Amino acid sequence: MRRFLASAAISCALLVSAHAETSAVSKSADTHQSSAADFQVATFAGGCFWSMESAFDHLPGVKKAVSGFMGGRTDKPTYAQVSAGTTGHAESVQVTYDPNAVSYEKLVDYYWHHIDLLDSGGQFCDRGNQYRPVIFAHTPEQKRIAEQSRSALDASHRFSSPVAVEIAAAGPFTAAEEYHQNFQKKNPDYYNRYRIGCRRDARLKEIWGAEADTAAH
Repeated sequence: MRRFLASAAISCALLVSAHAETSAVSKSADTHQSSAADFQVATFAGGCFWSMESAFDHLPGVKKAVSGFMGGRTDKPTYAQVSAGTTGHAESVQVTYDPNAVSYEKLVDYYWHHIDLLDSGGQFCDRGNQYRPVIFAHTPEQKRIAEQSRSALDASHRFSSPVAVEIAAAGPFTAAEEYHQNFQKKNPDYYNRYRIGCRRDARLKEIWGAEADTAAH
């Protein structure tokens, strides 16, 4: 399946080769002094990876966020294969973070606030299994924290239905093609038309109200 948008909108999945210019992956950094050996990895799927990558780039303590694919059957899939919905992968963002500056608990809470956590069939206008929301746990501790956080949300009865996000064991991660990396920065007009057309921010405000974090993402 492909991303579905209103006729005036531009779909992430209809990207043309003109946008495939080469640029270095440059991510936000914080001032905390930690060595690379201290850094850890987390992986989240929440619909279009352009939006998830952009969101995590804004979180202090995140050293790098890379758009890619996880959770499928095909070795080293391409974007065309994944977007066709035949490989079992989910568009994902792999986050390298400094645990001395931001905890995994914070990453999970941040993730909840940037997805439609009640929708297992895709995210916003992006429909299909390749856009399903998933927390991919790299360690038993990450799995415990994610499950505890999801259970706490359900126990709060804040929402009319249970959280629909899967928590699964992390598997091989394949980075998407270079033109997808930092897409929001390289093609801001295109990205913003897509994001507005997809009603991502509007839906986040419906879910989270004043707690929705949509600025500059």
